[in-house]
Amino acid sequence: MTEQPLLAHLIELRNRLVRAAAGIVIVFIALFHWAGDIYHLLAKPMMDVLPAGAQMIATDVTAPFFVPVKVTMLVAFLISLPNTLYQVWAFIAPGLYQHEKKLIVPLVVSSVLLFFIGMAFAYYLVFPVVFGFMSAVTPTGVAMMTDIDKYLSFVLGMFVAFGVTFEVPVVVIVLTRMGIVSVEQLRQGRPYVIVGAFVIAAIVTPPDVLSQIMLAVPLWLLYECGILLSVFLGKAPEPSSKEPT
Repeated sequence: MTEQPLLAHLIELRNRLVRAAAGIVIVFIALFHWAGDIYHLLAKPMMDVLPAGAQMIATDVTAPFFVPVKVTMLVAFLISLPNTLYQVWAFIAPGLYQHEKKLIVPLVVSSVLLFFIGMAFAYYLVFPVVFGFMSAVTPTGVAMMTDIDKYLSFVLGMFVAFGVTFEVPVVVIVLTRMGIVSVEQLRQGRPYVIVGAFVIAAIVTPPDVLSQIMLAVPLWLLYECGILLSVFLGKAPEPSSKEPT
């Protein structure tokens, strides 16, 4: 395999980044007409628990426009993620060994799927519990009217927290395949992981116990799944001296 000069790599990187960005922009433009509907879908878990006649508010003059646009941009990024990942793969694949290619493809696919599952878990299971709890503990005489910009920030934070949590099996598998830790060490660290899961849940989620459990328990169970999969997959083979293909 002939080694390409640095300039050629930089040009290739630029082209891949432009194509990835173009994919996001194209999807965003296609979805822009429905930006309001997309935001209403995101706000539905909160709207469902608000008292009759209550509504969300916008304290910033530009929020009614920019918040739906931000949500639509996020959805466009998620929809165009296959194209983005393909561009990343097309850039790095020529420099990988064959056994590395066989490992990376399923890891990337499973990482994306697990992140989406984590977001869906938060949207369909966690949000109704969290917002229901907040609505229930709102003192009498206090109107629960959440600012849409702050609501978006909270929801995105929860999406990231649960999406990253569901990546735990992938992290465990990568660590064992690279030989950084052994399965036995992972098993020995189980008590610390359980305690750490509840500490992280207490920091990330609202103060109700149920939502904290809904983050901590999946984190622990996914850690156990990672251990089981690591036992099944074993350690990665040693790289050969041949050129990457």
